Amino acid sequence: MKRYSTIMSVLLTLALPVAGTCADAPQAPEKAEKSKVEAIKESVVKSGHMMMGGAAAAPAAEGAAAAPAPNPDPVGKVLETMDGGGYTYAFIDSAGTKTWVAYPTLETKVGDTLSFKGCLPMGGFQSKALNRKFDNILFCNAPEIAGAKSASAKPAPAKKKAAAGPIKVEKAAGANAYTVEEIFSKRGSLNGKQVVVKGQVVKVASGIMNKNWIHLQDGTGNAGKKTNDLVVTTTDQAEEGDIITVSGTLAKDKDFGGGYKYTAIIEKGSVKK
Repeated sequence: MKRYSTIMSVLLTLALPVAGTCADAPQAPEKAEKSKVEAIKESVVKSGHMMMGGAAAAPAAEGAAAAPAPNPDPVGKVLETMDGGGYTYAFIDSAGTKTWVAYPTLETKVGDTLSFKGCLPMGGFQSKALNRKFDNILFCNAPEIAGAKSASAKPAPAKKKAAAGPIKVEKAAGANAYTVEEIFSKRGSLNGKQVVVKGQVVKVASGIMNKNWIHLQDGTGNAGKKTNDLVVTTTDQAEEGDIITVSGTLAKDKDFGGGYKYTAIIEKGSVKK
């Protein structure tokens, strides 16, 4: 009897863990595995690494390298072209990179090779004339057409040569007059206000988005910090080398899309020579 009791005691001792495991099998291991998976996912998300599968795809996308800036001076063969709203739109192949460009209306044929200088990229542009949205497009001056001269193309006027040596232009007079450097340093308090700036024209991009884009310098500011070159949008005309006085509304942190941003820019400028 004593031997029987001992055997039963041993059997019961061995059976209890087995019974407990069997009872918990549908739940405990599943919960344990789930908590491990969640812990791994959380760890991976925090580290910024990519996991196989859709759950970790978002962190990988967020950490992806930014797309390279578009080439402002593309040269390419025309694959498609159309006119509308005072512009010619051409889809060109530039060294394997296909992109849309827009420029003042000019006779353009499929197969033409176009060369551009100083284009401005624009993202999410909606053309009302074509009833079409362009995710990315370059607005440019009239291009050069390789091997042909278009009757509608106007010869570029001779550029005025800037004076040799460093630029030094006297500050404009008046209560709301500022140097280029002051515009950048005070752009927060001047945002939305009328300002006057005097400087030398160092670059002009004409007829882009129905505006002329003038780059002004007066010798102030820092080239390394990009506080020495101020952009003005206007419908008035100016040439490189001109000394002009501009009045207009200052805007800070202006984003035209396509990665094209201005820390400070004068809009609706009025030019006086």
